[in-house]
Amino acid sequence: MTEIHTTAALRSSERVIAGTTVVALRGEIDLLTAQPLSARLDMLTAGPRPDLVLDLRALSFVDCAGLGVLCRARNRTAARGGRLRFVTGDTGFLRILRHAQLGGVFEIHARLSNALAAGPESGGASAAAG
Repeated sequence: MTEIHTTAALRSSERVIAGTTVVALRGEIDLLTAQPLSARLDMLTAGPRPDLVLDLRALSFVDCAGLGVLCRARNRTAARGGRLRFVTGDTGFLRILRHAQLGGVFEIHARLSNALAAGPESGGASAAAG
């Protein structure tokens, strides 16, 4: 497992499970942490058919810059024929996605095991995001 410390406000760790890269994020994605996180996600989505799960359960804050990073990762993944899933059950985060009109954009799961088990045919956003 690799641990990356982008700033004091955001920590991330990565591991690969059955070919899927799982990035666990803890802390805040804001104007200060967005650029280093974006650079790392760009690296993880650079190849063909990236398979990425972002575990956001320990995320405490996301601002507009953070939403931009998440949208960029989604767009890069989709453009390369891959998949991006979120793991979160945070109703506040889901509400932010709805208010930003992003409720149906991301594939969201409440549990990591569900995100890893979900086949490509279950793609699209979960009902929890909409």
